[in-house]
Amino acid sequence: MVSAVKDSRPGYGQLLRTPGAWTFLLPGFLARQPFAMLTIGIVLLVKSTTGSFGTAGVVSAATGVSMALFAPQGGKLADRFGQRAVLLPGVLLHVAGVTALITLALSHAPLWALLAVAVPTGASTPQVGPMVRARWAARLGGTPLMPTAAAFESVTDEFTFVVGPVLATALCTGVHPAAGLIAEAALTLAGGLLFAAQRRSQPPAHRTGSGDRPRVSALSVPGVRVLIVAFLGIGLVFGGMQVSLTAFTQDIGRPGINGVLYGIFAGGNMLAGIACGAIAWKVGPRRRLLVAYGLLTLATTPLWLITAVPLLGAVGLVVGLCIAPALITGYTLVETLVPASARTEAFTWLTGAVALGQAAAATAAGQLADRLGASSGFLVPLAGTALALVLLLALRAHLLPRPAASEADSDGRGPGPHQDAAERGVGHRAPVSVD
Repeated sequence: MVSAVKDSRPGYGQLLRTPGAWTFLLPGFLARQPFAMLTIGIVLLVKSTTGSFGTAGVVSAATGVSMALFAPQGGKLADRFGQRAVLLPGVLLHVAGVTALITLALSHAPLWALLAVAVPTGASTPQVGPMVRARWAARLGGTPLMPTAAAFESVTDEFTFVVGPVLATALCTGVHPAAGLIAEAALTLAGGLLFAAQRRSQPPAHRTGSGDRPRVSALSVPGVRVLIVAFLGIGLVFGGMQVSLTAFTQDIGRPGINGVLYGIFAGGNMLAGIACGAIAWKVGPRRRLLVAYGLLTLATTPLWLITAVPLLGAVGLVVGLCIAPALITGYTLVETLVPASARTEAFTWLTGAVALGQAAAATAAGQLADRLGASSGFLVPLAGTALALVLLLALRAHLLPRPAASEADSDGRGPGPHQDAAERGVGHRAPVSVD
């Protein structure tokens, strides 16, 4: 049932009162924790068994590339057959892959064997975050609460990236090099099965297109392709920061503060996400994305020059503060750019782009750290965001939200009267909540 929202300004309290939200939020929170533990867990385990950041980065990159390539296909299947049908076998395959990877690494298996297992491990990584976002979109699509939901999910993701790497690092350095991945597999199994059990809140399956129209692929939407570029650059920041901070702290003989520094960086992202969700924006989403991305590029510029730990922590905090606005706006735009039948796929393309960026950054930053010194790895976030910003500016016309069905476009008269309102961030629907 749809009922009018009493509050003129949507907020977190109103969002969390959405009927049925907690049935998927709590299991989803548990199930997404392993996502932030996988990359750093692989890096620390393989570095421990091989002694090389470069090798560790390559194995981690194989996992990330596989995740990026296969996650959208899983999202497409989830849109078509339902989330549970995709999640259950994925969880079991992922746990088996992580177990095999741990066994091979501790057995000092050759690189090719590690890579052979890393591919299915990444391919089967459960994409719980996009599935949660798709559940929000199914309940709140077209309402003023959708940007708030996007901000809430960004905060949840960033809290995951605060807790996950710190937990994995603590387990790998304080218990056993494989302990981080063991915990990742255990959380994936428990959280994934619990989330899959929440059938009532999952979006309906879309086995065919709407009416007589064929099914739309999220990748066919130009705006989604532009957002993939933006999220790829953000993934380069995440991956570059993870590997470079690890290399930097080990180079100065203080590996124990790696988790603290990364936690500060991710904490800045989380704080910015909280603020973004609490603001009633009057600036259009496209402009917000471009401004946030420009600030992110500027913030990454001095990282590779810093040698003092306190200053690195401060700049890392600023970088984190600049990421959340870009992520939140990108996820918000999906609801206006992509039809409901392809939203899980679209969200997984964006999540996969972040994973691919992390993988590429892990490889590049690891190689730079091995050859040119620990701080050189910080050049990866700078180069990645700068290139992505140039492409965003060049292709920004594709990010304009358009009315559903886009009737004006179909008859050749242009984008229609609602496009200017969309760019200003002004909605033309009454505030509603989904009951």
